[in-house]
Amino acid sequence: MYKLSSIKEFRELMRFLPEPDVETEILAQYRQEQLTKPPGSLGRLESLAIWLSAWQVRERPRLDKVQTLVFAGNHGITAQNISAYPADVTAQMVENFEHGGAAINQLCKLAGADLDVIALELDRPTRDFTSAAAMDEAEFLAGLNAGLTAVDTTADCLIVGEMGIGNTTVAAALCYGLFGGEAEDWIGRGTGVDDDGLKRKAEVLKRAREFHLKTLDCPLEVLRCLGGRELAAIAGAVLAARQARIPVILDGFISTAAVCPLEVLTPGALDHCVAGHRSSEPGHDRVLKRINKNPLLDLNMHLGEGSGAAVAALVLKAAIAAHNGMATFAEAGVSGKA
Repeated sequence: MYKLSSIKEFRELMRFLPEPDVETEILAQYRQEQLTKPPGSLGRLESLAIWLSAWQVRERPRLDKVQTLVFAGNHGITAQNISAYPADVTAQMVENFEHGGAAINQLCKLAGADLDVIALELDRPTRDFTSAAAMDEAEFLAGLNAGLTAVDTTADCLIVGEMGIGNTTVAAALCYGLFGGEAEDWIGRGTGVDDDGLKRKAEVLKRAREFHLKTLDCPLEVLRCLGGRELAAIAGAVLAARQARIPVILDGFISTAAVCPLEVLTPGALDHCVAGHRSSEPGHDRVLKRINKNPLLDLNMHLGEGSGAAVAALVLKAAIAAHNGMATFAEAGVSGKA
């Protein structure tokens, strides 16, 4: 995917989104009906295989090449003491990723997924969004382009993840800005803040929403003003995947929040995405309901990094194994339904 020179170009891409291939979807559905099992007996594994087929335009889908993108960014809002960890941890964890020591490294190995970690100006945090836009237009465009250009257009599937101290507060602010409700609806303990930390998070969200009230009718402006570089990059990567018809596995609260502006701007923009899991961050369940995504897993995870999505990739591989490898009634010489 090429770099964009303006936010206007990004909006134009959002107007023309490829759709799943209907003919392939019909063929995949027909194959499911011929396999040696009662119809529907594999539950969501059947619909997932058909979904993959339609987006990959293959009657027999594959996950031979899975790309995991983990974007890392730092946030000025951490000056408000909303995280249990210092901002230095972001860079330290990026180094841990690069040395293979993090959870996502192990889970990508298990899932047979490639891992690319992209650090986004960690020495230059975004601005404190209680008193300024988190990013100016040039910074926001750079974040979007970081995601747009990172996607391997030959991949069979994309996993998106993130790392950034303070970004659960950022995700909560983004959801609060997009969907409203009460600030307390969207906040959670993140990396482990105490009750006072939760109160600080809620107050930060309220001040931020009030400060940016005039921008809340534009989803991309909400992402620019209340988001972060890594969230912008995730949004860019998910759009690039849509343009290449690559199915996407979303990770937890932050990754999901990052792409909500796309869905609000263009309903259906996330049809090529599946929610890998339900995070134990309280806001994640609420935002999944807002965008009508039923998660594949619920393992009480809230690590980020793409970890829940990487585990969910194993579920998609199970769906493909059954879809591609099972015999039909005719092939097996088994009598079909009377």
